[in-house]
Amino acid sequence: MNKLRHFVSLLDLSSSELRGLIARAIELKNHRDPNYQPLKGQLLAMVFEKSSTRTRISFEAGMAHFGGSALFLSPRDTQLGRGEPLRDSAKVISSMVDCIMLRTDKHETVTTFAEHSSVPVINGLTDQEHPCQLLADMQTYFELRGDIQGKTVAWIGDGNNMCHSYIHAASLLDFTLHIASPAGYEPQAAYVDAAGARIKCFAKPLDAAQGADLVVTDVWASMGQEEEQAQRVAAFKDYQVDRQVMQAAKADALFMHCLPAHRGEEVSAEVIDGPQSVVFPEAKNRLHAQKALLEFLLCQK
Repeated sequence: MNKLRHFVSLLDLSSSELRGLIARAIELKNHRDPNYQPLKGQLLAMVFEKSSTRTRISFEAGMAHFGGSALFLSPRDTQLGRGEPLRDSAKVISSMVDCIMLRTDKHETVTTFAEHSSVPVINGLTDQEHPCQLLADMQTYFELRGDIQGKTVAWIGDGNNMCHSYIHAASLLDFTLHIASPAGYEPQAAYVDAAGARIKCFAKPLDAAQGADLVVTDVWASMGQEEEQAQRVAAFKDYQVDRQVMQAAKADALFMHCLPAHRGEEVSAEVIDGPQSVVFPEAKNRLHAQKALLEFLLCQK
């Protein structure tokens, strides 16, 4: 019997497995075979505590392409929102489906589900990490620029879940990550320390972007942080990715953003709608990366 695999963190993969997933996502994108339905008859339960566009569509469409189906569950419609212990929910849901994907607030929700689930559990986003987005981001870079090993990525802005997953990607794919965050909004020290010399922290975006091959940012206030909006706008006002920041990077540098974006805040309209921006190919690649992940978790020989 195969060992049960989860995708709670990017670090659940080895370096070679991550590169293999990226390559497979590109292959699935370029050579779609409608008759290839490896997940026929299989069911993915999708638990959403946070609203979603790209995550929901990519997993639902991916399962449909592979001949399976997806079930949307929200706390409003299930006992999850009424205080049923997570371990009980995990045991019950996993007894009826073939895989569970959760997009939730607390990282512990996903780790608890993984601990008590009898089927693979996927982290569709938590307050700590967003590994599925990194699969799509890295696929996009590999498609357009080749292997990211030895390159420099600049993260500008909040040291949030996306930043944490970029730190993991730097470790697995062997690139240097420059991080520029305002004081008080840096990534958690445990993530930075574990990645060692690959991570370099800067006070100013221009310094972090110097010579970068890829520049990435995210919203100043994520879902659930709306009450901090005014405070965050003040803290992040000098952390916009604008033309000046992109000019500090290499001439062929790419710009990425996981979306949704707020033009005029974390990124200027000139950059996100400009020639270096690949945010829409990046978003589209969520579908292909998710399909590669589902195949990896559910079709192990």
